[in-house]
Amino acid sequence: MTFRLLPKDVKFFDLFIEDGENLELAAGRLREMVDQFDRLDERVAEIQALEKRGDEIDREINRRLEDAFITPFDREDIHELTVRLDDVVDGIQAIAETLIIYDVTRPTDESRRLAAIIAEQSVELIAALRGLDGLKGLEPHLKAVHDLEHEADGLSRSAMARLFREAGDPLEVIKWRDLYTVLEDTIDAAEDAAEAIERMNHKSS
Repeated sequence: MTFRLLPKDVKFFDLFIEDGENLELAAGRLREMVDQFDRLDERVAEIQALEKRGDEIDREINRRLEDAFITPFDREDIHELTVRLDDVVDGIQAIAETLIIYDVTRPTDESRRLAAIIAEQSVELIAALRGLDGLKGLEPHLKAVHDLEHEADGLSRSAMARLFREAGDPLEVIKWRDLYTVLEDTIDAAEDAAEAIERMNHKSS
């Protein structure tokens, strides 16, 4: 059995949860934006504010990482998790901004589902992050993140195929090819975050 000595003044677990909750909120905002597709500038500004908040949380984690004598997990694993969670929020912001920059008039059904997958992954990630302290019940949530990524793979392939088969305007093909790529990259980033949690779990169990 492995025992972990945790100094009470190092609140890494609280910060992990705060980071995950911020990610979940950003993913939910993106899902609402793509579903409702109104007040676009306002919705993008909300997501940008959440991205900035995520950066603040990440800086606090890194500051504590520098100051802490004892950490609950390996320092490189804490840093890796922080970077991966940040990648997801950065991807969410990139999707929202690209929809505006490319002057998209109506999201495709596939893009709505892909945005929903990001939101669903964020729910599973925050559930796993809440379980990190006791290292209990993480596996079902991490598996769900992977399963959602597999669904997204198939959906992205079919969306790309339909795009090149049906879109007559080359500019629309370019726009949606880029958007599908950013959506898929963000979903992959969420899976990377899940894998970072898995490594922390395995090393500590």
